[in-house]
This record gives sequence, C-alpha cells and structure tokens, in this order.
Amino acid sequence: MNTGVKITAFAAALAATFGTAYGVGKGVGPVEEPAKAEHGEHAAQEPRKEGADGHAGHEEGATAAAPDLPGGLQVSQDGYTLALETPTPAVGRSTLRFSVKDASGRKVTAFTTEHGKELHFIVASRDLNTFRHLHPVKAADGTWTVDADLPAAGGYKAFADFKPAVKGARGVTLGADLSVPGAYAPKPLPAVAPTATVDGYQVRLGGVLDPGKAGELRLTVTRAGKPVTDLEPYLGAYGHLVALRDGDLAYLHVHPNEGGPGPDVSFTATAPSAGTYRLFLDFQHEGKVRTAAFTVKAGVTGAAPAAPAPAASGTGGAGHDAGGHAHR
Repeated sequence: MNTGVKITAFAAALAATFGTAYGVGKGVGPVEEPAKAEHGEHAAQEPRKEGADGHAGHEEGATAAAPDLPGGLQVSQDGYTLALETPTPAVGRSTLRFSVKDASGRKVTAFTTEHGKELHFIVASRDLNTFRHLHPVKAADGTWTVDADLPAAGGYKAFADFKPAVKGARGVTLGADLSVPGAYAPKPLPAVAPTATVDGYQVRLGGVLDPGKAGELRLTVTRAGKPVTDLEPYLGAYGHLVALRDGDLAYLHVHPNEGGPGPDVSFTATAPSAGTYRLFLDFQHEGKVRTAAFTVKAGVTGAAPAAPAPAASGTGGAGHDAGGHAHR
C-alpha cells in the first residue's frame, strides 16, 4: 500500500469500527449513507466496476464487503491514497503539500465539485483543541498546496474529503498523520457544554447525537442576546458541521437540512458508537467565517449540561483557516 506518510509517535492506534454520513444535494439536504470500505490494504487497491445500482463495486468473484469503516481512519481506500509531501510541518504558519494518488500511484487531477470545492481539507490536533477547515489550491499535476496555522507541537491528523470525477465514483474521506516537532503538551478535552462563544457570537447546541440512530442537531446563533437571522451562504450552505470522535479521530461530515438563514441551522446525524465527540460548526456572517466548537457525549442531549463553554478562536484552538484565500 502506498501510504505516502509515516505514522508519527503521536498518532493514536486506529482500531474501532465506525460509520460516517455525508450530505449532498442543492447545497443542503439530509445525509446519505457512506461508501463501503474495502477488505484491508490489498483490497483497497483492487479495480472496481460499476454495479447495477450505479455505485462502484468489486469485480465478480470477490468476497463480500467488510462492514462500513470510519471515515478518515484509512490513508488508502477504494483505490485512492492520501500522500502527504510535508508530514512534519513546523510550529506556526506552515505550507502543506499533498496529493491524492490512484491505485497505479498516479496523482489524481480530476475531481467532482461538491459544495463549491473539488476537495475539502481538514486538519485537527490529536487532542481535538485545534481544528482547521482549509481551502487548498491544486496545481496542474495534481499537487495541492495550502498554508495552515498549527499552534503547538504534537500529533495532528489531515483529512481529504473528495469525490473522484469518475463514473460511478462515491465520496471518499482519507486520513493521514502529521507530526509537528517540539515539546508535546496535549491539552485536556474541553468540557461538555451546551453553548460556545466565538468572536462575540453565542452558539447553542440542541438535540441528541444518538448511537446508531439518526437525530436532529440544532445550532442557534445569537449575538448580544439577539438572534442572527442573516447568516450568509458558505460553500453553498448556511453551515458546515464536522464531528470527530475522541481517541481515534474518526470523521463524520454532515451538511444542514433545508432552512432559512438563521438563527437556527439544523443537521441530521447519526453517532455510529457511544463515546465523546467534538463538533465543529463553520458559519459565515458579515463576510467572515467563524468556527464554534462543542464537546458532546453520544446519547446525551446537547442542551442538558449547564457549564459555560470555552471561547473558540480562529488562531489558537478551534478555528477556520482559509489558507490565504479571502472569504466572500
């Protein structure tokens, strides 16, 4: 398997079975079932053909597919590999370079545009205190480049969320490890809380993230005690939500249900297992994208805890980093 990246000393073992959901349709809409994972390293490189349902499948005679695996836990899946060219960036502002390679080791250059981008790139620290939703630029040879602010030494994980421009292809989320050299001092996971504050905005989380059961998560945005009713579309939606499971950083990416420009942004999501998750909501208002972060436990209502939420920022903890691109 062409991993293109060395596993760092800070990387946690990736072991649990996890399901993922990804919402597509007119910029917003209900989540869909994920792509099926292949059997181990070698099966991920096997040629695939389009089945009767329009989805890519195994060649005839192959054994039955394994259960769905977590999004982002594999560096290679469905014949694609996330290859990091800069797996050990420095603390602070660094330029990250990577590519997606096919089963023959060639860099992929053709992707399907979804939610305004050919590829969505996420970087999160292993302690889940730092989150970056980045917008890399693709060169003609398939090399992607983006600047990222990585505020502390330690282990990080990079996620590439994309859909190849191939008939019958499905969305794929790959994950690879980054290691920032230096003294590693992981921070504790922020406490469970129903509200988060970022740049003077308060975001309240309601609803339940249920293991194995679809449910609504509702995030309400206010400022100075007044509802924000003029959220702006960002990448074709009024909000983007990424959930990462504590421990293995398994990845759940959903988009909002249909609705107006605030103050509520609603999502349908399923927690594939019990456990603790970090939720990161990107929303845009007055031309700037902000990120509100929450810690939740699957099966516990988001509005139940009463403790105040820690502040989120775009430069230290959870935050949005445009990689040098201006926000609209």
